[in-house]
Amino acid sequence: MKRISLFPALLVLLALLFSSWLMFHTFSYDANRHEIRVAYKLWSDFGAHIPLIRSFSMGQNWPPQYPIFPGEPIRYHFLFDMMVGLLERIGIRIDWALNIPSILGFFSLLAGIFVLAKQVFRSSAVAVLSVLFFLFNGSLAFIRFFETHPITDILSVRDFPAFAPWGPGDVTAFWNLNIYTNQRQLAPAFAIVIGFIVTLLRIKGYSFKKQLPWVMLWAAVFGLLPYFHQPTLLIVAVFLVWYFLLFPRLRLFIFLTGVLSAILVLPQIFLTKSSTTGIEWFPGYIIHGDIIRMAFPHNILRLMTFWWYNLGLHAMLIPIGFFLIPKRARCILFPIIPLFIIPNLFKFSVEVSANHKFFNFVMILGHMISAYTLVWFFQKIKGLAGYVIIGVLIVFLTLSGVIDFFVVKNDTKGSIRDIPANEVAGWIAANTPKDAIFLNSSYLYHPASIAGRRIFLGWPYFAWSAGYGENRMPIMDTMYETKDSKERCNLLKNRNISYVTVEDVPDDTNLPKIDLAYYLKLFSPVFLSNDRRYAIFTTGELCK
Repeated sequence: MKRISLFPALLVLLALLFSSWLMFHTFSYDANRHEIRVAYKLWSDFGAHIPLIRSFSMGQNWPPQYPIFPGEPIRYHFLFDMMVGLLERIGIRIDWALNIPSILGFFSLLAGIFVLAKQVFRSSAVAVLSVLFFLFNGSLAFIRFFETHPITDILSVRDFPAFAPWGPGDVTAFWNLNIYTNQRQLAPAFAIVIGFIVTLLRIKGYSFKKQLPWVMLWAAVFGLLPYFHQPTLLIVAVFLVWYFLLFPRLRLFIFLTGVLSAILVLPQIFLTKSSTTGIEWFPGYIIHGDIIRMAFPHNILRLMTFWWYNLGLHAMLIPIGFFLIPKRARCILFPIIPLFIIPNLFKFSVEVSANHKFFNFVMILGHMISAYTLVWFFQKIKGLAGYVIIGVLIVFLTLSGVIDFFVVKNDTKGSIRDIPANEVAGWIAANTPKDAIFLNSSYLYHPASIAGRRIFLGWPYFAWSAGYGENRMPIMDTMYETKDSKERCNLLKNRNISYVTVEDVPDDTNLPKIDLAYYLKLFSPVFLSNDRRYAIFTTGELCK
């Protein structure tokens, strides 16, 4: 009987346990209070994900529209959230419905990193270090941390030391684990690409007859990417082109896979008017403003400084290691070079920060080169000095990631009242059509969104970043603030709005000025909360 190696089994167990802890730690459910519990570092992003999930589990959203910007075909890659919604629809509680595929996706990425690194470099040490460097980023954010904190604060830290472009400094917000807990579809999308690379390396010696089933499988998978994770398409395209040139025995396989994928993908992109089609020259990534203001060579030095702070020692280890790694590994990993250069020169959506996905994937493979470089140096140095030097380097390559890990660990959760604890959402779920559109008196976690209904406008950033061009805020202001019934009625009917929620809104928000007393005096609500501070009116009532 073949013995099962304890080391791989232990790694699998640790990866599963860590993935499970990470996802449930940041998103859970209090069954006694009927509350959805969301970590505060996820609070903003999940203001878009939960309405999308609930539009499939409790609403009617086919063909899909963005439930926080209805009236147009959806432009956001919705497939992951739809899968979660369908799981909830069949009776799985929302935390399990979301966390199960999230755990599987994150675990698959960890496993894929290990398998690919070991296959490329034939070294378990390189594979383990590749996973370690993925989990604990090597940026220089720790410098900002120690400017204001003693080392003893690491265990209790609650805020990321660097969070560009929304915070000070150059180190971006996209290197820590928070990016994978916020964007739950990101890890499985990356795992798909890594799985494809592993497949290519394993079947390159097969006859075409044996490769053909893999053609059909990967063409189908890539055909779903516009719905699952649009930016991954560019990553896949770069690898397809490079491997077509690199591996003669795989050319027919890659050609057919590419052609069949394009047949499936291109109509989807054009029909949905995907924001990823808006490619624009934009040198400098998030420091574009600095780059275009500076003359050569100062702009190049500024960009190099930016990436030095973001990549830390990896900025040296990867270029050095690229010439140290075996020729075979250099050929396999070469696509990270164009994948790093291209998003430094172009943006692929209205929000340039979205380019972070390309850099995240580049660093997954780049970490493998860094890991190999450390192992190579260790083998050259040997002895106690080797352990000390490599140990110190690993500390500096993971210190920012360790700090960021404790920020995630120490994060607390906010509560969203779910049905039946949510009086308004419960009434909406029980008394309105599943495809109804609401004019909403709040942006995030509106009761109609919790009940799976669509709202006229969610948090405006979400619609803007997804590529929707219309500014609905002035329209929303008019519908709520106008005293002209005809004007209000025309706007409501033109937007297919069936219900209007009215509540007291504080003056310091960017919401319209809503006069609840005015509405209650002139119109009869179909719903009035027990505290008489929240009312729902039908469009018919407001237009009579």
